[in-house]
Amino acid sequence: MKQVTVNELFDLKETIASALFADVIYPWEVLSKIHDFILELGKSLPEDIYEKRAEDIWVARSAKVASSACLNGPLIIDEEAQVRHCAFIRGNAIVGKGAVVGNSTELKNVVLFNKVQVPHYNYVGDSVLGYKSHMGAGSITSNVKSDKTLVTVKCGDDRLETGLKKMGAMLGDRVEVGCNSVLNPGTVIGRDSNIYPTSMVRGVVPARSIYKNSENIVLKSD
Repeated sequence: MKQVTVNELFDLKETIASALFADVIYPWEVLSKIHDFILELGKSLPEDIYEKRAEDIWVARSAKVASSACLNGPLIIDEEAQVRHCAFIRGNAIVGKGAVVGNSTELKNVVLFNKVQVPHYNYVGDSVLGYKSHMGAGSITSNVKSDKTLVTVKCGDDRLETGLKKMGAMLGDRVEVGCNSVLNPGTVIGRDSNIYPTSMVRGVVPARSIYKNSENIVLKSD
């Protein structure tokens, strides 16, 4: 299942966390490593660019963080990022350069690549969002199956066992998710794909696709 590998989904030059992905094949393999990675990386961040605001919380001096936002570590907020009114970052989060974490958005155990936008009422948990990916208002990642069994990534008749009880979504670079969509546990969306608003997505969506519903996924024309 090459299409769900790190190399197929992400440009690793577009994240401060590139080293986190160095020794893995599938992006969900990094989820258990985010906590310790932030603690190590934080210690090496230059003080003229990053301010240590609290224990295990590093915020770029050029980032804009609303006074009403709730920040919990371990956390790194990179340069020129915006964390807006009433955002709730629960910890184990990396917010990339120029990324937007918006009003009432909640993050937990995530990597947001540079220029990701989760700007309005989003929940993003146990997930990785690639460069310039965008989640429309009210769209969320669901990260635990209703029967509490381990998450499996499904692509047609193929199955990949993740060994994880909690896994949200892996969004490739420049993915657009329409408003009020739900990305079910184990969802992987390939680069440059679009998800229609109010969709319920499960499994793997190929790169450069338009997802209208589970029975209507079309490849974009060149």
